[in-house]
Amino acid sequence: MNTSEETPFSLEMDDRTEEEKARGQSDKMDQLEPAPMDSNYQEASGDMKKQIKFNANFGKPPKDRRETNRFDIKHLFEAAASGDVAQLQGLQDYLQRIPKYLTNSEYHEKNGKNVLLKALLNMRNGRNDTIEYLLDISEKMGDLNKFVNAAYIDSFYKGQTALHIAIERRSFEYVKLLVQKGADVHAKACGKFFRKNKGACFYFGELPLSLAACTNQLNIVEFLMDNPHQKVRVEEQDSMGNMVLHALVTISDNTPENTDFVTMMYDKVLTRAAKLHPKIKLEDFENKQGLTPLKLAAKTGKIGLFKHMMQREFQDAECKHLSRKFTEWVYGPVHSSLYDLASIDSYENNSVLEIIVYGSGIPNRHEMLDVGPLTRLLEEKWNKFGRWIFNFNFLVYLVYLIIFSLVVYNRRDNKPHYSIEHSTSGYLQLTGQIISAVGALFFFIKGILDFKRKPPTQKAVLADGFSDLVFFLQAVLFFITAALYLSGKEAYLACLVVCLALSWLNLLYFSRGCKSLGIYSVMIQKMILSEILRFLLVYMVFLFGFSAAVVTLLDEPTKPPPTPFPASKAQKKDLLFKFTIGMGDMEFHEKYENKVVFYVLLITYIVLTYILLLNMLIALMSKKAEDMSKESTSIWKLQRAITTLDVERSLPCCLKDMMRSGVQKQLAGQDKRWCLRVEEVNWNKWNTDLGIVDEDPGRFSYAERGRLWRPTLRQLRKSQHRSRDHGMSSMSTSFSQDGTTVYHMPP
Repeated sequence: MNTSEETPFSLEMDDRTEEEKARGQSDKMDQLEPAPMDSNYQEASGDMKKQIKFNANFGKPPKDRRETNRFDIKHLFEAAASGDVAQLQGLQDYLQRIPKYLTNSEYHEKNGKNVLLKALLNMRNGRNDTIEYLLDISEKMGDLNKFVNAAYIDSFYKGQTALHIAIERRSFEYVKLLVQKGADVHAKACGKFFRKNKGACFYFGELPLSLAACTNQLNIVEFLMDNPHQKVRVEEQDSMGNMVLHALVTISDNTPENTDFVTMMYDKVLTRAAKLHPKIKLEDFENKQGLTPLKLAAKTGKIGLFKHMMQREFQDAECKHLSRKFTEWVYGPVHSSLYDLASIDSYENNSVLEIIVYGSGIPNRHEMLDVGPLTRLLEEKWNKFGRWIFNFNFLVYLVYLIIFSLVVYNRRDNKPHYSIEHSTSGYLQLTGQIISAVGALFFFIKGILDFKRKPPTQKAVLADGFSDLVFFLQAVLFFITAALYLSGKEAYLACLVVCLALSWLNLLYFSRGCKSLGIYSVMIQKMILSEILRFLLVYMVFLFGFSAAVVTLLDEPTKPPPTPFPASKAQKKDLLFKFTIGMGDMEFHEKYENKVVFYVLLITYIVLTYILLLNMLIALMSKKAEDMSKESTSIWKLQRAITTLDVERSLPCCLKDMMRSGVQKQLAGQDKRWCLRVEEVNWNKWNTDLGIVDEDPGRFSYAERGRLWRPTLRQLRKSQHRSRDHGMSSMSTSFSQDGTTVYHMPP
């Protein structure tokens, strides 16, 4: 019988008196056990199975109750906790005589814990002799399957069975015993404690196999995957859609110790599953978020495990197809490696590259882009088509900006006009207006599409800047201007000049094509969103607070002052505001009664704003610029990566196929894969027994290296390399995180 199936009620024999029943209920409510598992936590929403009980003593004369008291839940739990089998002698005879079962509700606590779970939670030195004794009694009574698969029913530990506890207690002996007795190897512990939340919890994937893998118990993992009783389905998923590999990614925390055991366990599960189930591609399974284990590692920033998965290379012929890195040829310290681009290249939807580049919530996104072939892949995309299309877009926008500026500058007057002047200048003006409107419409539609794909959350704006928002705002202001112009409102001019100013500011977006200018633009955006924004918020508090106090003191004098004085309080407030922002002089008459208070307020305001706040702003901006300069290269690379993928998204399908990165190679003697070739030099690692694809180093054609964009690009690259020294020095170099020098060979 499947343990997940529930019957509407159960039929039990109960020989307890009313007094004993009441005492049993009191014990369940009042008994306090050690936390967390051996506790009586139970929420009011917990559902109990309906039961129908028969009183075996109904209508019979009273008899000695000592035997009944000896085998009630309290004494059974005490015997299981102590591990003393002697206290359970006679239990089987008692159960058979009534008859009763260890699965009856009177032997369960309110949270579902039975005597077997109690015994497993109270092992000493990995042993508790009552476990075998209780299993033997239950087997003889005929309710072994129900007894061994009893689970917690409260919301905190719901679904946890004896098998889960045996694995958590690291008892290989009892795991084998429970599986042999029929324990469900696919039982799911899905209570609050086993889910991701802010409180005390341990998410391991709910399943016994995932629990054994996440607690680094390789012997139990191998037993569950291959045993003569009940083998696990390695592709089994929990309530979140995660299977064992997803669970391993989830518990990874980027520390060296954790990363070592997680990578080891990941490879063991992957290779073992491939040998037992060759047709199952375990790494291709997606969870409910549509993420494979590799994509989940990228999305959660598990850089240690992610790096291992990207650079994994198996030499065993039976598992070689699981590799993501293949050594093409080796000569001394020089290695030519082929990296599998499946699920990585942005040519596919929801790729690893897109997840990292657009993942503003990934805390170590800059470091993730330096892992494996990602940097080389982005460079190839940028050189092949990214920079050419980006520079073309820059020229088009610059022409658009000049036309828009001329249209605004050469308007006839401040009043709107609908008539067309039939002259050369009139036709040019109309053409410029149409071009400006078409450009604004393009930015508006593009902005909406970008917002649907990557919503402009606060975290995304702070991490990636606000260029997309400003372009969209530019388009919105243009349409507001057009609406005001067509409705005959002279206020259209105010929106028009603001739109023109934003249009020129958006020219800074194209500075990311140059490293020195790109980082400068990023620093400006980040400072505006952080230091300057906070400064303005604090400054406005001081400004309005002191303005309200000072204006209150400026009452009308009883006699006209000898010097000109504002006639109304509104004019006084305007004069004070101009003075506080440094745009005027403060004038007041000599007969001012509260001159001392006025001076105190004014001096205090000047000290707090001009001296304190402005100097703090300067200091904070200097610190921000210093911090950003340390990671300027990484920030610029990220900005260029975002631009590269945006450009790739704009390509039609035919061009996207032509510009696809990498080469197609037949690897591992099976299928063809799209791979990226990367040449590396490592003087610390000498390999003589590598499995290689080609024997001769460097023998490949241009077609294998990938299609070049234009012959002109080839000539430009050759001219750049001619200015360098010959030999190894002609390679462009970079350094990976493990200290390996990466050489990017010229074509």
